[in-house]
Amino acid sequence: MFHSKIIYFIIFLLIANCNVRTASNIHGISSLTSKSKNIIISKSNKNDVKKLLGPPSVISGFDEKLWIYLEIKKTNQTIFKLGKPKIEKNNVLVINLNEIGIVSKKKFYDINNLNKIKFQKKTTKNIYEKDTYLYNLLTSLREKINAPFKKKN
Repeated sequence: MFHSKIIYFIIFLLIANCNVRTASNIHGISSLTSKSKNIIISKSNKNDVKKLLGPPSVISGFDEKLWIYLEIKKTNQTIFKLGKPKIEKNNVLVINLNEIGIVSKKKFYDINNLNKIKFQKKTTKNIYEKDTYLYNLLTSLREKINAPFKKKN
């Protein structure tokens, strides 16, 4: 009888120590939804955007006037789902700047409409042939550059 009380007490302590709140992990800009509403097209400039949101998460490699901000919030699920993380927020803000740094366009994507983005399925084909003179010349140069140096006696 004494042992069963100890077992019940240990079980009670284990249950009492379980946290009711779930742990969250936020990556990127917090409160991106509300902060993005303060960016006004044709009025806000890149300094206003940086002051409000900080530096962009991504700057396009093709166009430096395309800034992307991210907000991802993952929350651990209940013990019944073994604490597997669940994505609660997945927000993306895309800002286009014009030549003088004024916001010309902004688009906000949330977890619901992010999956509706269509991507181009076409791929770029190589237009060179391996048996051309230029290809052989460049290959030969690359091999000479990569070859180890020979010491002259």
